[in-house]
Amino acid sequence: MSAPLFATASPLAVNVLDAQSLLAAFGVLGVGVVLFAETGLLVGFFLPGDSLLFTAGLLCTGSSATGVHLSLAPLLIVAVAGTLTGSQCGYLIGRKAGGALLARSRSARLREGARRAEELLARYGIAKAIVLARFVPVVRTVLNPMAGALGVPARSFTLWQVTGGLLWTVGLTLAGYALGSSIPSVDRYLLPLVALIVVLSLLPLLSELLRSRRAAAGRRGGAGE
Repeated sequence: MSAPLFATASPLAVNVLDAQSLLAAFGVLGVGVVLFAETGLLVGFFLPGDSLLFTAGLLCTGSSATGVHLSLAPLLIVAVAGTLTGSQCGYLIGRKAGGALLARSRSARLREGARRAEELLARYGIAKAIVLARFVPVVRTVLNPMAGALGVPARSFTLWQVTGGLLWTVGLTLAGYALGSSIPSVDRYLLPLVALIVVLSLLPLLSELLRSRRAAAGRRGGAGE
């Protein structure tokens, strides 16, 4: 018997900051809604996208002691749809509203994310910035409207947000699925695993930062000769 799209736990008890609680309450469809909000709506910047995808993939294996079991194929379809449509929505919001929404925000975390998103676009260009931003919490929320506000061409944005969205969504989900398939009751160690996933998700950005610093140092050294 296939797993239902909706889980059976009561939504009244859900903790939106906890991936397991979200999945127990809303199942696969909840994943799509959360990813749409996190990538498309500025109010969703606090939602746990990385841990949600990883945990959802793990729960597809049936090895979890929580009693929640999801189906992998529907999960991937819903997660990818939520991520890609959310990003496109965020871009359109930025295109229409400009930077006004970010400028009026009182959230220091959101403003910092906007600053980092703008730096990514300026430093790495459209393609690298949009793909890398997928792996950085908060930045993946604000880069989409920022790209719209800064006039990034719609065709370029769509191409690279789809590329980055597929890498992030499918990659994290399958990572959770692979780990859950190979280690029984791995959900007992979910908190440290999620922390590790968040750290690993930052590695592409850190790698690019180190590479750009080395390149800048090389140019300064060459100029000084």
